[in-house]
Amino acid sequence: MGTNAPLRTLGLTAAAMACFAANSLLCRAALGRGLADAPSFTSVRLLSGAVALGFLVRLSGRPTAGTRDLRAAAALFLYAFAFSLAYTRIPAALGALLLFGAVQVTMVSRGIAAGERPGTSEWAGIVLSLGGLVALTLPGLGPGDLTGSMLMIGAGVAWGVYSLLGRSSRSDPLAATAAHFVYATPLALVASLLAARFGAPHFPAPHLSAAGLGFAVASGALASGGGYAIWYAALRGLTTTRAALVQLSAPPLAALGGVVLLGESVTLRLVLSAAAILGGIAMAVTRRRA
Repeated sequence: MGTNAPLRTLGLTAAAMACFAANSLLCRAALGRGLADAPSFTSVRLLSGAVALGFLVRLSGRPTAGTRDLRAAAALFLYAFAFSLAYTRIPAALGALLLFGAVQVTMVSRGIAAGERPGTSEWAGIVLSLGGLVALTLPGLGPGDLTGSMLMIGAGVAWGVYSLLGRSSRSDPLAATAAHFVYATPLALVASLLAARFGAPHFPAPHLSAAGLGFAVASGALASGGGYAIWYAALRGLTTTRAALVQLSAPPLAALGGVVLLGESVTLRLVLSAAAILGGIAMAVTRRRA
């Protein structure tokens, strides 16, 4: 059993990162091709994620008491909604980088605001990551990219807040995530109704093709619900530093998938910005954990 534990952790970690990268690819495949509108996609994603996570929680027999946090549910909804809106405008690789960078900067900024004092190498990593984010949002990425980039950064901030709320919670993480998906789903449905009623011309008419529905269900049930369940299982065999560093693989995986599966292109600017963002985060995280 002990001999197989590292291999099990490695396999679980790789599967979780593949799921997280797949979320960007599934959303971009549906929304970039107009197979669904963003509010409807978000509603289906959260609903299917709630169903999948609820099933996994019941299957595991985990307690669900004390898992409700409406602030976390609101942050989860804001993340998912901004995430979908962003992927109507920007490619998967760009979105994954902006999301991941914004999440990490948000969490580090919260630590600084709480009184933590980063060392020189941490500050260097933070500045390097911020420089990469700024480089990605400068003019010249293409029509509409600035709006999409700002939406994805907003999604990253919301996810960072969600992560911070989860860190302070004593609830079982899988059960808590399931509850948050349940409470975020009505918010998404209300947003869909409001977008259908008042959103024009900012939102296209509500539509959800069979393929778009399939992508949304896969994003919610498999890439989100299944991904989180696998990740929580992998965390049992990872140190905090390794858990933080291994997440650096998700954006490159999304970029690779975007090139191979969606026909996206990778520019030198994207590669250099990615190196700055991921390298800076690695510097800051490694130093902080040390």
